[in-house]
Amino acid sequence: MVTFGYFLSSEQFGPRELVDQAERAERAGFERLWISDHFHPWNDAQGQSPFVWGTIGALSQAVSLPITTAVTCPTVRLHPAIIAQAAATAAVQCEGRFVLGVGSGEALNEHIFGDPWPTATTRLRMLEEAVGLIRRLLGGGMVNHDGEFYHVQDARIYTLPEDPVPIYVSGFGPRATRPAAEIGDGYCTVSPDRELIELFRSAGGGDKPVQAGTKVSWARDEETGLDYAQRLWATDLMPGQLSQTLPRPADFEAAMTLVDRSAVAEQFAVGADPAVHIDQLRQYLDAGADEIYVQQVGPDLDGFFDAYEKEVLPALRGR
Repeated sequence: MVTFGYFLSSEQFGPRELVDQAERAERAGFERLWISDHFHPWNDAQGQSPFVWGTIGALSQAVSLPITTAVTCPTVRLHPAIIAQAAATAAVQCEGRFVLGVGSGEALNEHIFGDPWPTATTRLRMLEEAVGLIRRLLGGGMVNHDGEFYHVQDARIYTLPEDPVPIYVSGFGPRATRPAAEIGDGYCTVSPDRELIELFRSAGGGDKPVQAGTKVSWARDEETGLDYAQRLWATDLMPGQLSQTLPRPADFEAAMTLVDRSAVAEQFAVGADPAVHIDQLRQYLDAGADEIYVQQVGPDLDGFFDAYEKEVLPALRGR
């Protein structure tokens, strides 16, 4: 059974706004939450970056929906031992309805202490070691670890949930998807790419859950929706490895000029026509995703939640 969730953008909204959106999403019939984990927004127009673990604590008291971080980087900015403690606390607060989504990160968020930005191959090795260490710490007991990248001495997490915290791993290409299948309890992606999802399943993922996130720009007219999508989220369409290597929001702002408006129009469902939004989400259904998360990038949240509650979600569930 495919479920539909709401994607909370920590790059675009403050913590109180995110909690309000989560409450509205639950009332509108969304069944789950994704929440991004960033130190910086992608560009200054987005303008926010609350600490995700504080927001999750507030969400745990405001809604009853399962929450996944989409995604946390447990390798550079924060040591995996700290992520393990944060995830354990979040799982207790959410009464077991928490999934730790992890990925290899971007320089935008992880360079802030001046550490060299590792190669993609090294980042994947770091992620694999970090996930293993997090699992050991979440298992309880005293942990000592002397690894290639991380060291822990006499560490024990005392506040633990009753059940293990699932760890889902993101992968946006074949090189990252194969290890995600090997070490993850599930898979996180933002692309309706059937080949990648099938690769995840065939490389060891089997029937593990596949989460997929997408963005829409609901607005009363198409041009207004497209304006918001281009100004705020053209970063999603930057070519090559720019999204992994650029260090500052200002650099993303400059690189966004490479993205043509017509490309943004093809990427995002814009406007108020329910059929356009349904068609975009059906791509993720057809690709084989089990959980689909939708982020509204424009300011008309009233129109978005009303349309999705009354038209979009019922049509998709009926399918």
